[in-house]
Amino acid sequence: MKKVGLVMRKIQFRENQGPRVFADRLNAIGQELGVDIVFISPERHVSGYDWLPGYEHEKGDLVNYDIVLDQIHEQGIEHVIYTVSGFTYLKMFIEKSVLFPHSFPDPALTGYEMMKPFYQIVDKAIVQTEFLKEEFARNFGITDVDVIPIGFSESLAQKHFDPSQVVHNRILWIGRDEENRRPDLVLDYARRNPDKEVFMVFGGERYRESMKKYDIPDNVRLQFALSQDEVFALMNTAKVYWNCSRFDTFAMPLTEALAMGKIVVKPEHPCYRHINARHSFSGHEENWFELVNMAAALPQSHSMDNRYYAFDQFSSRVMKEGYKNFFDVWLRD
Repeated sequence: MKKVGLVMRKIQFRENQGPRVFADRLNAIGQELGVDIVFISPERHVSGYDWLPGYEHEKGDLVNYDIVLDQIHEQGIEHVIYTVSGFTYLKMFIEKSVLFPHSFPDPALTGYEMMKPFYQIVDKAIVQTEFLKEEFARNFGITDVDVIPIGFSESLAQKHFDPSQVVHNRILWIGRDEENRRPDLVLDYARRNPDKEVFMVFGGERYRESMKKYDIPDNVRLQFALSQDEVFALMNTAKVYWNCSRFDTFAMPLTEALAMGKIVVKPEHPCYRHINARHSFSGHEENWFELVNMAAALPQSHSMDNRYYAFDQFSSRVMKEGYKNFFDVWLRD
């Protein structure tokens, strides 16, 4: 069985968020395709919080190269997928290295200036959307880019889909306590709309502490570190799924929400243009509250159009086909 190293930060492997879900899903797909996905992560110089002085992400990655390279060589790995730009210089040691970015140097993101220099050495990447492929070429001249979406679990989407359980005033938001994700905006919406039940789901336990700085309205329910099974079960009960981030490389919960037939409200930013099912509505800070209320007021409890679209475009079947084609070429060289 051919080995492929998957290099991610320790905190990404530890939390129930997009990177960890991606890692587990890629591992399962690899087993089906005869590829052993080996998780590799540094153990030191890693902060449990974002952007503490001395622990900025890319800076922290640079001082962990010896640990990462030791793990790669101990496993006899010749092919590496790395998910953060701080490990871009693996290319100097491992020729077959490919970037699969969970973040991107866009001005909307904290620390984007720090990311930019690392992209000068990237020559090959896998991205989740056509938008990102275009951005790689436009901003950095990188054209050897495959587009493979992060899929969702069809089995969970089938298991938990029950429109009779939808609560018509329930709004669901999934994200992090980070400025880019705009949790403050969700709390403000809840204050202004006390008739709505707003669920805010955070991928890590660390946000249980950081959210204490906010005044949480009575109609907000905070959830932390839910499993994928728990996320789908909760999502089934919501009428509206709302994403108000400034930028995303893929926005996995949006595709899961589509798969569960949710009415979706999302940003106008072109990074979300792949979310274009019939009942997905794009807005901005000036009209989001109205859009969310309009979505909640729709007479229908769910959207089968959204569900069919998600299964066609983003299921784990689509992800598996993409990685099969990618591995067939990349691992043969």
